Amino acid sequence: MVRHAVTDHTGKRLSGWMDGISLTEQGREQAEVVADTLADVEFEAIYSSPIERTNETARAIASRHEARVHTRRALGEVEYGAWTNRSLRSLMKTKLWGTVQRFPSAARFPDGESLREVQVRALDEIERIAADHPNGNVCCVSHGDVIKLVLAHYIGVHIDLFQRIVVAPASVSVFSLSERGPLILSLNATLMSIPAKDGS
Repeated sequence: MVRHAVTDHTGKRLSGWMDGISLTEQGREQAEVVADTLADVEFEAIYSSPIERTNETARAIASRHEARVHTRRALGEVEYGAWTNRSLRSLMKTKLWGTVQRFPSAARFPDGESLREVQVRALDEIERIAADHPNGNVCCVSHGDVIKLVLAHYIGVHIDLFQRIVVAPASVSVFSLSERGPLILSLNATLMSIPAKDGS
């Protein structure tokens, strides 16, 4: 799973599902670095959240493989509802912010989703994709909280601890799914080599 590269909102505002939030020049450079890093991985398919910033990142990766990007709504950002486009500084002053940080299983965004709902729909989609590609490599480009929630499940960490996981912009996290269970091969890798499928 790859987190999208940076936008003008990254680390400042919650973009959510807003239109027109594209990668900055730095973000486009990050996407190219990720694409170069993953250029030698043989992907059966590349999937992305339908949101612009993830699609831009995914297209950079796909360009190295002459592949098309398949969009999946379930890989999309958290539905932040009334929190969309608000600054993180202002949100940190709310009571709900404390819940999101310390007791996220109880958090529901106003007019939006709960984090438990996000985890379930993202995991359902990842497992559908895995079932379609049981023996191949797949790239899924998504969003920070979504990726953290997926990783928390496969690591075996309760959702209330998912904020301990760091997923930086343009980072790559690699896991393997099989009948023997999930294996975490790489977490939050940036500007470094990614382990091969055989672990080397």
